[in-house]
Amino acid sequence: MARCGWAGPEEIYIDYHDTEWGVPEYDSRALWEKLILDGFQAGLSWITILKKRENFRAAFEGFDPEVIAGWGEAEVDRLLLDPGIIRSRAKIEATIGNARAYLAIPDFADFCWGYVGGAPIVNRWAGLTEVPAFTPLSERVSKDLKKAGFKFCGPTIVYAWMQAVGMVNDHLISCPRHGEV
Repeated sequence: MARCGWAGPEEIYIDYHDTEWGVPEYDSRALWEKLILDGFQAGLSWITILKKRENFRAAFEGFDPEVIAGWGEAEVDRLLLDPGIIRSRAKIEATIGNARAYLAIPDFADFCWGYVGGAPIVNRWAGLTEVPAFTPLSERVSKDLKKAGFKFCGPTIVYAWMQAVGMVNDHLISCPRHGEV
């Protein structure tokens, strides 16, 4: 059996695939962090985000939404000078707004996992060409997130996030991780 074809050749990608991607995440803060990182990935490759993830965590105070929600222009300006992250004003400002939106939801994990009944949707894809970029469910989640005040959470970003946090198991059936997660 072979791992999913997108995982590699760089070791950081293989490690992410083998230990994290698709593993059900039920911690609200961790779910939020991954949604934010998927938003930063828009227009870029995921490997870029993986390589900068620790820089993001440092720059964004460990992705503490209570801290980030209180940020303003000074923090945006500081982050725009940080070469360790993606320096996009729109994405940085969206992260601050998304922290505020996150705090307005009583239990973000319950909110997220409610869309799939608390358990992963297990797909049985044979090849990468079968895996959709988005689904009707990711369109619904995206719409609801936007209604709650989130930005950078379109249906494709949301579907990638749902895959990453294990709400959807899209490991190929030929991948050993399909049965493990």
